[in-house]
Amino acid sequence: MLAVVLLATAAGSRAATAPPVGNAAAATLARDSTRCRAQADLNACYDAIRWSPEDPALLVALADALVRAKRPGDALRNYRRAAVIAPNMPGVAAKISATEANLSSRRAPGHLSGDRVSVNGKRYSNAAPETQSH
Repeated sequence: MLAVVLLATAAGSRAATAPPVGNAAAATLARDSTRCRAQADLNACYDAIRWSPEDPALLVALADALVRAKRPGDALRNYRRAAVIAPNMPGVAAKISATEANLSSRRAPGHLSGDRVSVNGKRYSNAAPETQSH
């Protein structure tokens, strides 16, 4: 009985995410693409990417939305993917540079590799022998 319920639930969820056929697919892609570009709607971006995963313009729009959502690491990954697909796409290199600068400015000195900097400027690490308790 439980197996039948689980199979029915899985089939229902699969039907809900199945791609539309024909003109409905094109309409869905167009709607999601427009919402992704105009409103920076992350869900619409992800839906549009699912229908057209190799579209560099959609990848850039998704990355732009991720930057607005304060997720620069994810944005950088999508900008780079778009740059691989369309190496001559204008503006992508500048967006990659700006996002990398944003990431590096967010990282404070001493937070690389787990080190900590105290008020007096000394670095302390869990790996340093002088800080071990035994």
